[in-house]
Amino acid sequence: MNLEMNLQTLQRQNVEFLGTGGRSQENRSLGFRPAFMDQETSAVYQACFADGRPAPFHLLDGLPSEIVLSRTAQGRVASVKPTIIAGFTLDGEFYTREAAARKANEH
Repeated sequence: MNLEMNLQTLQRQNVEFLGTGGRSQENRSLGFRPAFMDQETSAVYQACFADGRPAPFHLLDGLPSEIVLSRTAQGRVASVKPTIIAGFTLDGEFYTREAAARKANEH
């Protein structure tokens, strides 16, 4: 059962992928950029701050309103569709965290 993507999901994934190359801190130097993909539509969204600037890590605030499920009282994105997954782009291709970790370890 897919659950909505939220800050807790991202925090859990950061712990799960610690030391694997599947985190922004570990693969940025290889050219990976944090992104999200909607598994339902295959649309890829770069991780951005709310003002549209590229974010150096996975951040929900810059995602488009059509995939946002809820916001905090302060207007920050609290959760997005359950079909959204965190991953990375590299050379125009989307990589899941697992695939990014494998690719990072090839170097």
